[in-house]
Amino acid sequence: MDTTTEKKLTNRRDFVRQTSSALFGLTIVPSTVISGLGHVAPSDKLHLAAIGCGGEGAADIDAHIKTPKKNVVISHLCDVDDRMANPMRKRFPKAHFFHDWREMFEKEHKSFDAVTVAIPDHNHAIVGLGAMQLGKHLYLQKPLAHDIHEVRILTEASKKYKIVAQMGDQGASSEGLQTLREWIEAGILGDIEKVYCWTDRPVWPQGIAWPKKAAKIPKELRWDLWLGTAKNVNYIDNLVPFNWRGWWDFGTGALGDMGCHIIGPPFKLLELGYPTEVSGSASTVYNGIFKEGIYPESGPVSSSLKFTYEQKNGKKLELYWMDGGITPERPIELDSKENMNDVMGDFTKLNDFEGATLFVGTKGKAACGWGGRSPILLPLSRNEEVHVPKKYPRVVGDMDGHYWQWIDACIAGYGKNELSSPFEGYAGPLTETVLMGNLILRSFNIRQKVKRNDPVYGDMEAFTFPGRYINYKWDGANMRITNFEAANQFIKREYRKGWNELKL
Repeated sequence: MDTTTEKKLTNRRDFVRQTSSALFGLTIVPSTVISGLGHVAPSDKLHLAAIGCGGEGAADIDAHIKTPKKNVVISHLCDVDDRMANPMRKRFPKAHFFHDWREMFEKEHKSFDAVTVAIPDHNHAIVGLGAMQLGKHLYLQKPLAHDIHEVRILTEASKKYKIVAQMGDQGASSEGLQTLREWIEAGILGDIEKVYCWTDRPVWPQGIAWPKKAAKIPKELRWDLWLGTAKNVNYIDNLVPFNWRGWWDFGTGALGDMGCHIIGPPFKLLELGYPTEVSGSASTVYNGIFKEGIYPESGPVSSSLKFTYEQKNGKKLELYWMDGGITPERPIELDSKENMNDVMGDFTKLNDFEGATLFVGTKGKAACGWGGRSPILLPLSRNEEVHVPKKYPRVVGDMDGHYWQWIDACIAGYGKNELSSPFEGYAGPLTETVLMGNLILRSFNIRQKVKRNDPVYGDMEAFTFPGRYINYKWDGANMRITNFEAANQFIKREYRKGWNELKL
């Protein structure tokens, strides 16, 4: 990049295209490039650019710098909200700070090795792809993206640009997940026939209409940058830093928030791949007659889905997802006084329920908290009776080790070290499956206008909902619903003017 370009930002829409071909091969930054960061040698330290400084972003930064090898330097910070950024800027005063990730990528791409991203879902893909096209290793929070199409692009990009890509679902590195694997392979549960996954989410507003009244944009927030690829809408009260999750324009609802954590264990351990069919239901107060009561802008208050898989052994497996207070039928193996969510959600941390997974086999049942943590056998007495030797190595640091594992892999280089949640082969297909569930939930609000002769109200305008209560056939390889074409509109969204669609 010449001197003029360094001084003047290129057109934002053309940035990734112009820089990707020349820069994707960079790995660890040469020590001569960086000044004032206090690192020893390029092979010893990973210089990390953190995009998203508050909430999950702050938690990720903390986890990355706690690596026992002390081999991470937070060299760059980026956030559109000064309320989130300022505490991190004080903690890392030597880090170069930017509000716009595109400016950071353009001006500083020679000064960092890897990128960690924890921002609202609708901008995951555009930032993640931009990092990979610069040859930067990537730690991207779950879910990988907002749309199925975006996930497929990110998965293919991680292979094309030969970078180390890990999804931020730290449960994939948990001790408990390996314990479950050993139980299953030892035949303790027999053949797994059903799996139940459920969460306490949403814990933010859903099932509501987008407010008609605009709110004052906080002075610390750069609203246009926050919107990014999303359509241009007015700011509303309390949208940030958390409640964006319930709006389809920005978030992916309860399923997107916790699905990778809770569906992840059976997806990984049973090697499920893409489902063949999905059906389900969601809360709604709209009966097809009255014009109010349908809110397509936000996710449902609660939902229940059934994913059907063809297993490698030729048998079908049914995986159930439930949220918003819906839970599976209480297992008969539990004592009547035991709280089901406490026992199965996280046996070691009562009253810390965020989600759980229940495996139902021909010889027994097992449950775990989100990410596979704290696995138990049912009835609980089996935990004292069953002893299966450890067969698989554990990730050092358990869930914290998920971050450290990625750091070591980045320093080692593409293809050298094993990852717990690589985009290829695991995190990509898992996230596509989770977002396919959202496709079903959004299809519930597809409606068609009809004339209705009501015996009480007479002739009136009404609606039918052809996307409700049907069995969706899913062609995962080609990312298509094959029996309800209208649902495919949710596979890929159109970006706001000024933001180019993703291209490898």
